[in-house]
Amino acid sequence: MTRQFSLAHLTVLDCAPPEMTYLAARAGYDFVSFRPIYMGLPGEPNYALAENKQMLRETKKAMFETGMKLLDIELAKVYDGVDPKSYLPAMEVAAELGGRHVLSSIWTDDRNYAIERFTEICELAKPFGLTIELEFVPIASVHNLDGALDVLNTVNQKNAGLMIDVHHFHRSKDNVEDLDAVPRDWFRYLHLCNAPGEIPAWKPEMTRVLREERSLLGEGGIDVGSIVNRIPNIPYSIELPNAKLAQELGNEEFARRCLQSAKDYLNTHPLTKQEVK
Repeated sequence: MTRQFSLAHLTVLDCAPPEMTYLAARAGYDFVSFRPIYMGLPGEPNYALAENKQMLRETKKAMFETGMKLLDIELAKVYDGVDPKSYLPAMEVAAELGGRHVLSSIWTDDRNYAIERFTEICELAKPFGLTIELEFVPIASVHNLDGALDVLNTVNQKNAGLMIDVHHFHRSKDNVEDLDAVPRDWFRYLHLCNAPGEIPAWKPEMTRVLREERSLLGEGGIDVGSIVNRIPNIPYSIELPNAKLAQELGNEEFARRCLQSAKDYLNTHPLTKQEVK
């Protein structure tokens, strides 16, 4: 079974897109996944390529020289007061770079508002040929599979899909069997990692782990195979931030270890239910 892998930006967040592209190519990835939508989070660099023309030129050059492809961009958040049109420049850049998908998540408790804004994001993405992939996040408003499916079934947008993050799925305490009922064409890529099996009860600790202390495949406490086995064979975007290990190894070696551990894990855990896509 042929598998493809992307390097998610959160794994090497201190690498700007050009540097990250060269790094991903040397480490053996098929794709990169950028964060060109600046969210103003503490300590997070601004990689808004639409505003930084020099960085955009350098990114194009890196992608041309390496043959690396862009899988997706993030994060088109839905929150109170959001203007979905503010995501248009990033969508344009994604399309210009040959990207396929835009990751989204919902951070407002107003369901009707969330439905309206998510629908608008989907509509804005259509002219660019981009899909909008909804990710449920345990610390967000839409925090589990049921919540995400409710949104997707309600908006009924052809370019909307579901992006499963293995860490988030485990933390949401969802049942893997429920993935069988999800339309197969809603799955376009997933976030692959591992993490400690114990689920933090304190939100700040949950946030800390998901942002900076996930585990290599085979080293955490999540039964990754049981989740991945329910999903078609789609690209795996390795989102595995681990600040300590990245500092010890350096970003490139860390990215290489992330990829090799994922390949080793998947090769030793037969995924019998997957469909080749």
